[in-house]
Amino acid sequence: MQISAMSKLNRVAKAKKISLGCAAASVAVVAGGVAMAPTASAATTAQSGSVNTWINESLQVMRANGIPGTYNGIYKNLMRESSGNPNAINGWDSNAAKGIPSKGLMQVIDPTFKAYHVPGTSWNIYDPVANITAACNYAAHVYGTIDNVNSAY
Repeated sequence: MQISAMSKLNRVAKAKKISLGCAAASVAVVAGGVAMAPTASAATTAQSGSVNTWINESLQVMRANGIPGTYNGIYKNLMRESSGNPNAINGWDSNAAKGIPSKGLMQVIDPTFKAYHVPGTSWNIYDPVANITAACNYAAHVYGTIDNVNSAY
């Protein structure tokens, strides 16, 4: 999807205002107990894209690294896990209770992200492409492919 530079700047500015509002309110809860991540942790230029763009970029990295998965497999899991919010953070499940909440589009915990990080992607867990790609790498090792994941993983 092509978006003009001005449109991107306006969307980033709006997102920053929303994020700052969330930070000021401490935590904003959205559907399913998923909240906005702190702005400082989530800042990434890749977030100016869209779910479609992020999935397609991840698929390119996955192909280059021999990680199986399809657009549909990623999309269904991404929407179930975060509703497409790259700053999503789960503050209520068993991982959160242990101090390692699930984060980002695919709701990955820090140790899993670090273990399954794919070279060439950002080390920022909130970076959409890095988050998707690490989650798909994990799913490939545990389930054979992200396409085989039909619930929380």
